[in-house]
Amino acid sequence: MSQEQIYALRGATTVEKDEVEKIEERVSELFETMLKENELEESELSFCLLSQTSDLKSRNAAGALRKKGHCHSVPLFCVQEAEIDNMLPFAVRILLQVNHPKRKEPKMVYLHNAKTLRPDLNK
Repeated sequence: MSQEQIYALRGATTVEKDEVEKIEERVSELFETMLKENELEESELSFCLLSQTSDLKSRNAAGALRKKGHCHSVPLFCVQEAEIDNMLPFAVRILLQVNHPKRKEPKMVYLHNAKTLRPDLNK
């Protein structure tokens, strides 16, 4: 495994419907799981890019992370995903840029219905 100085981690989750509390809970759960599975601290992140499907209108995913006490010194940016036929509904994705040499093989995290996006990673 190479020892790059910067690398990225991907993750995704879903909610059952567009509700502020559920979005906050699931986005926080995904972020915390990504850190735990990869043995990371927030201080090791350069930035966090979030995307959410257009059916999620009640809460911005970046705002959800901040409200749950995450990423006080990590830049966040949230975008709406392009609308594609048959896309996974009520989904939030996270891309984290990690700013240190890899210590182990990175683990991507897909929770709830988002597991269907990458069944190869959820065996």
